[in-house]
Amino acid sequence: MPAYPLKIAVLVGSTRKGRFGPVVADWFVGQARQRGDMEIDVIDLAEVNLPDFGDEEELEAVRTLAPRLAAADGFVLVTPEYNHSYPASVKNAIDWYLKEWQAKPFAFVSYGGVSGGLRAVEHLRVVLSEVHAMSIRDTVSFHGAWDRFDDNGLPREPKGCNTAAKTMLDQLAWWGGALYTARNERPYGT
Repeated sequence: MPAYPLKIAVLVGSTRKGRFGPVVADWFVGQARQRGDMEIDVIDLAEVNLPDFGDEEELEAVRTLAPRLAAADGFVLVTPEYNHSYPASVKNAIDWYLKEWQAKPFAFVSYGGVSGGLRAVEHLRVVLSEVHAMSIRDTVSFHGAWDRFDDNGLPREPKGCNTAAKTMLDQLAWWGGALYTARNERPYGT
C-alpha cells in the first residue's frame, strides 16, 4: 500500500521569456492541491536552469534537482507546443535523468494554439517510454490558451478544464499508487 499523500512533481516546461506556462501551471497546482492524496512539488525548469545535456562543467543544477525527482511518486508536465512538438528545455530535463523517471506515471497539461499542445504530448509519450516512465492516457489541454484565462489567471470557462483535471488526477493517483506498490515489492529493473 502506498504511503499517502503521493509525492507529485509538477514540471513547468517552458523557459522562454514572456511564457504563458506559469499561468497554466498555477491554475493546475491549485486544482491538485485541493486533493488530500497528493503532495505537490512545483519544479519550474526556468528556475532550475539545467545546463545543456552533456555539459560536464556545470552539473550542480543537475545534482540539486535529482533528489526532488527521485522522491516523486509521479509527475505532471505542463508543456506548450513549439513547432508541432515540445520545448527543448523539456527534452534536456528528461535526458539528464533516468532512474528518477523509471516506473513512475507521467501526466500532461498542455497548452497552445489550435492543437492545445497535444502534438507535444504525443511526441513526449514516445520519449518517456524510452526512460521507462508510464504516461497517463487522459490529459488537460488548452486550445487557444491565451484567450482561455482571465486577468487573474483563472479559466474563463472552468467546468470543462476542472473536470478534465480531476479525471487526470484520479488516474495519476491510481497509477502512482499501483507503481509505488510495485516498485517497493520488486525494485524496477531487477
